[in-house]
Amino acid sequence: MAEFGEEPKPGDLIQIFRIGYEHWALYVGNGYVIHLAPPSEYPGAGSSSVFSVLSNRAVVKRERLKDVVGGCRYRVNNLLDDKYTPRPVNHIIYSAKAKVGQEIEYSLLRRNCEHFVTDLRYGVPECRQVRDAVVATGIAGAGLALVAAFALMARNNKQKQ
Repeated sequence: MAEFGEEPKPGDLIQIFRIGYEHWALYVGNGYVIHLAPPSEYPGAGSSSVFSVLSNRAVVKRERLKDVVGGCRYRVNNLLDDKYTPRPVNHIIYSAKAKVGQEIEYSLLRRNCEHFVTDLRYGVPECRQVRDAVVATGIAGAGLALVAAFALMARNNKQKQ
């Protein structure tokens, strides 16, 4: 388990770096986190599995941070503290623990693990990972559209000559 930065405190958001995506959890103290995991109908699909992003359902679990992290890197990342005031820690922890065991709707774009933990900490479900991917896709799409437009213009100019 590779970690960097500060030691987590109850109510902190934990960003876990998987291959190709990030998983998010909420630190609740004593080495435990609460996070979204795939339902049991995906045997062997832990939170580090690609199946965790393919399901439209997720289960709220309380597990040891080291087990959720596995061999991946992680860090404390209260990414929206500059935008929103965190809820009181006791409210964050109480709300998180009350959800343990629940099966909830999961959507990669609208209701993922980052939305889940930011909603617990700030009362606002937000996902910068999805926002950044949409922005990057939009920029890449615009770039491709410009390249295609220039190619068409060049072809049309060549045909006119």
